[in-house]
Amino acid sequence: MTDLGGIAGANTVRQDSCPYPEQVPAERGVTLLLFLLSFLYLCLFRRFTSMEPDEGILLQGAQRILAGQVLYRDFFSFYTPGSYYGLALLFRMFGSSLMVARTALALTGAVLSLITYLLARRVCSRPIASTMAALATFTALPYRFLVLHNWQSTLWACLALYCAVRLRERGGWHWSFALGSLAAITTLVEQSKGAGLCIGLAVGFLATFVGRNKLQPRKTLCTRAERLALILGFAWPLALTFAYFASQHAASVMISDWLWPLHHYSAANRVPYGYQNWSDEARQELFGADSLPFRLIKILAVSPCFWIPALPIVAMILFGCWIVQGRQPSVREDPEALHNPDAADGRAYYLLLTAGYAGLALSAMAVRADIIHFMYLQPLNCLLLAWLVGGRGLPGGVLPAIRPFFCAYVVAALALFGLAPLLGTLAPHGQLATRRGIVTTRGQDTVVKYIDANVPADSTILVYPYLPLYYYLTATNAPGRYDFFQPGMNTAEQGSEIIALMASRRVRTVLLETAFAEKIPHSWPETPRAAVVRDPVANYILGHYRVCQVLTSPMDWRFMFMVSQQDACP
Repeated sequence: MTDLGGIAGANTVRQDSCPYPEQVPAERGVTLLLFLLSFLYLCLFRRFTSMEPDEGILLQGAQRILAGQVLYRDFFSFYTPGSYYGLALLFRMFGSSLMVARTALALTGAVLSLITYLLARRVCSRPIASTMAALATFTALPYRFLVLHNWQSTLWACLALYCAVRLRERGGWHWSFALGSLAAITTLVEQSKGAGLCIGLAVGFLATFVGRNKLQPRKTLCTRAERLALILGFAWPLALTFAYFASQHAASVMISDWLWPLHHYSAANRVPYGYQNWSDEARQELFGADSLPFRLIKILAVSPCFWIPALPIVAMILFGCWIVQGRQPSVREDPEALHNPDAADGRAYYLLLTAGYAGLALSAMAVRADIIHFMYLQPLNCLLLAWLVGGRGLPGGVLPAIRPFFCAYVVAALALFGLAPLLGTLAPHGQLATRRGIVTTRGQDTVVKYIDANVPADSTILVYPYLPLYYYLTATNAPGRYDFFQPGMNTAEQGSEIIALMASRRVRTVLLETAFAEKIPHSWPETPRAAVVRDPVANYILGHYRVCQVLTSPMDWRFMFMVSQQDACP
């Protein structure tokens, strides 16, 4: 098979790529096996929770929709609506429980691994493609096995990238329509990632068109039918969305909430590139006074945290290399490559995927450039690693000399990196019965037990400032429009709405996290100091409510169960 990168001699690594694995029965069997094994592995994580604050946002929002509320009109969110209504539909079909949502999350991870394999297999051998797909399963979702819009948007974005590759390979209005639809759905799940995907794919397709040559027999960017299908595919999800919210008299507030992050989210969430979100306690646990061998193992296990944020930059460099490579006469006029359909599509494949990957990474950089948001792109990170380990046609001649050592390190580091969440899940835990099913936790949670014993289901309580998962697990409701509130990110006007609800005596019970301000310096370091020192909502709670019980979460976060001064403790 022709090597487009010009890598020759002893440094050339034998490739056994499969340009169109979907057409090979053996490859279809491998993808099915990979999907099943990935799903079964991820199911190990379904019941475990450490009561992460972010997870409850979607769960409680979907529950509100099931109760007849309309997103944006009746409750606040700065996300686009796709993940909320998708989860609500899932709950309508199979019942509202954490297990249902987590099972769908395991399916999401299995599909992402399958896509990683199919894309990598086009330019990599089967062992390399399957290894990197397995590492995607092992390291991506287990890193944060939470029901979040981030994983859903990554799924739709990866499906869109796959359709873009198929469109470039085979053409056809059906692939064009699917690409447009998936790009729109990505936007409707997370607006920033959808915008990054669209920009990246536009640049990628333009690059393949401008740099077309004898290796690229297609003379136009796409046919008229494909262009029409692309436009219609992108338009119909957006049209349905706007039509629905307009019918609910919520179109204007929807647009306002979509634009809200531009003015408020980034200010508190701006962090240095590759920020690790480690607290002082986490650093001590990772690099504390262990024996030297154990410390070296820990360093190897956490080392991906430092180089994963660099992978999008590598992708951008490779994109530039392939642009330059396409202008070289030796590549444009290679007579052997003229008769090699695999080589003809190879450069377009790399241009499309690196551009799409870079666009998605740029959206993460614009929102919050920490390790967590780069980990949401881990399936594509593993795809890039597959190229570096054994991809056909990589430019340059240095990497082949160190490829065996690079491959051994990447596999060992990612395997250890993924082992940590697995060991945490398999360790002995306590069983916690909730109104949304049985979950397991790494420690005792007295919050859910106390609320279940003393607060009836469907009651109104205020969990302040930010742990909406407790609303969902206890089947209680937040007062007003806000299921979560982050000082320094949410506005003073939104805080005043919460205070007004408490002043009207609509809120008789409050669950107040006492040490939330201690999380802000390492989680949201750009939060204005005044928002932490002077929190009007917390001050109102402390002045008008009294403590009945001090409770703890599995992470040892302390909460005060409080009632208004006029009411008796349960």
